[in-house]
Amino acid sequence: MKICGVEEAGRGPVIGPLVMCGLLIEDSKEAELKRIGAKDSKLLSPKQREKLYGKIIDMAEKYKIVILQPHKIDSAVFAKTLNLNGLEAETSADIINELKPDIVYIDCPSPNITAYTRKLQGLMKGKVKIIAEHKADVNYPVVSAASIIAKVTRDREIEKLKAEIGIDFGSGYPADPVTKEFLKIYHGKFPKLFRKSWAPFKKEIISKKQSTLEKW
Repeated sequence: MKICGVEEAGRGPVIGPLVMCGLLIEDSKEAELKRIGAKDSKLLSPKQREKLYGKIIDMAEKYKIVILQPHKIDSAVFAKTLNLNGLEAETSADIINELKPDIVYIDCPSPNITAYTRKLQGLMKGKVKIIAEHKADVNYPVVSAASIIAKVTRDREIEKLKAEIGIDFGSGYPADPVTKEFLKIYHGKFPKLFRKSWAPFKKEIISKKQSTLEKW
């Protein structure tokens, strides 16, 4: 039986993309994923994730990575008919439809698991059993493995962006002091890096406008 895990990395940052990964394996390989140490990517160091990345890719029947850039995220968040959960659902459906598993395990981003599962089912092109749960990346090795692929991919994308602009902006998460300072100084210079729908970015824009008005 072919099973698929779907997970994302980078849902919360104000800088950079959200990466989603679908990983297809034979169910008989789940034990092997556990044996090599596949678990929720947040519980692993960057070095451990990089080491597992190649092993997981080698074990996979197929895999698909989708990189959602900030402008795509902003379009979903600002839209009246979509939101971030909706964007994740549509992207997950595209991944599942391409990989064609018998069963898919997905880490549900919505508090309403039933509604999210129903939305996914409506987007399926074939018959697929969907198991959506909170903490699926902890409970199912195939989802853990997908989370590792997604996280390593996002980390690589972030390093590419830093090299491109020649500035270290930290992790991209709003709580990171390095990211905070970068956002404050460079939000106008590198607009493509930022999720403009995120509160920290909007706060900086408002602060800048207030500062300009005060000068007048």
